[in-house]
Amino acid sequence: MSTEIKTLRPQPVWSYFYDLTQIPRPTGHMDEVTKYVMDCGRALGLETKQDAVGNVLICKPAAKGYEQRPVVVMQAHLDMVPQSNKDITHDFTKDPIDAFIDGEWVKARHTTLGADNGIGVALMLAILSDNTLKHGPLEALFTVNEEVGMDGAFGLKPDFLKGRILLNCDSEEEGELFAGCAGGTDLNITFQYKKGAPLIEGDVAVKITLDGLKGGHSGVDIHLGRANAHKLLFRFLKEAIRDYGARVACIEGGTARNAIPREAVAVITLPDENVEPLWELVADYQELYRNEYAGIEMEINLKAEMTGQPACLIPEEVQDDLVNAMVGCQNGVISMLHDFPDTVESSSNLAIVKVSKGMIEIKILARSSSESRKEALCSSLESVFSMAGAKVEYGNSYGGWQPNVQSPILKTMQDTYLGLYGRKPSVKVIHAGLECGIIQAVYPDMDMISFGPDLIHPHSPDEAVKIESVEKVWKFLVAVLEKIQP
Repeated sequence: MSTEIKTLRPQPVWSYFYDLTQIPRPTGHMDEVTKYVMDCGRALGLETKQDAVGNVLICKPAAKGYEQRPVVVMQAHLDMVPQSNKDITHDFTKDPIDAFIDGEWVKARHTTLGADNGIGVALMLAILSDNTLKHGPLEALFTVNEEVGMDGAFGLKPDFLKGRILLNCDSEEEGELFAGCAGGTDLNITFQYKKGAPLIEGDVAVKITLDGLKGGHSGVDIHLGRANAHKLLFRFLKEAIRDYGARVACIEGGTARNAIPREAVAVITLPDENVEPLWELVADYQELYRNEYAGIEMEINLKAEMTGQPACLIPEEVQDDLVNAMVGCQNGVISMLHDFPDTVESSSNLAIVKVSKGMIEIKILARSSSESRKEALCSSLESVFSMAGAKVEYGNSYGGWQPNVQSPILKTMQDTYLGLYGRKPSVKVIHAGLECGIIQAVYPDMDMISFGPDLIHPHSPDEAVKIESVEKVWKFLVAVLEKIQP
């Protein structure tokens, strides 16, 4: 039973987390979860307020004897990425998450779990609810709409927080402290045409589906070499167009900028006599992809089936420009950090493709720890699509969080972890976009570190959080709050 999750240790953390799984909270649907958090704060008798963009702040007074300690801000985001397997119907705006215990892990059936960042939220609520803990004054900041646009962090005002030490609870490797993160920029690309091209007499319609990919977080998992559904599909389409007379009617794939696309679908037309050879081409490409991604992707499926005739086709010149640009578009890891081995510096995620009447929309998330390299990457991507005749616009650009190895809170947390677990935690820079960089722009003197339990495959239905690591992080957080000095 999923309610067994509430009995795991530490019980208050898992109880709050289970409650969060029952509250629909994809990005853009924050009313119910912000009400829940505010109700928790008020029920505990704590000062609770909300800012203009929806962020919630709950303030807890210092424990007796700790009144002179500095104010510490704990921070996590309330929204989750909605991803589900294609063979189930799940409405993330209405349906609860079906979470369950699977050995050492908590997972969800066929959907994302929402441990990113629900576990961080639960840790903070458990701290607020426990009056036996020793700590200075606390501010618990629950930000909204982080996963798409980081609206909550961008909406923060300089007078909302008093604390100048921030513990971000949104990292995903227990025993590691994160002291920096990549910045990001959204690229919004459009091909426009006045009207679709007519169907070609005698051609038949075929639906091409590429699925079975693992996907994952475009920051955390981008270095794993997983396949991007759009790159595979367009690679196939280029040959189908060139050698089999195929024409493209529509294409759709991807659901979120920060999720590696797992599925993509296209409807094409082609001469009836080329249908049988196309089946062979599909089988050849499926075998090719499975060989290329052996050991990484286990279930790549490329299939074709007859379908009803579309209303019209994408004009041939637009189709060819689109296909060439998509095949040429940089995707995946672009560069690595020299000072932090095995850490991605720059990457691109070709995330979403959608065809509607007279318009093709493409959305890319470019990330980098270097502002200059991020700009160079964006310029490169813009050049590819501009040469193809598309319009390229930028949005939701945010800077990275630059590491400070002299950080006082970093030293406190390293020493605390060493005292608890007999080793110093690793200090890393994460390629995912944390809110720390944006918050630091509003509070430039804020000293901050990010940490969290073991969380694997966020932003995909394989997301899972390791049970044992949650208890270790809880004990660590409690100890850190007690040790922070003026």
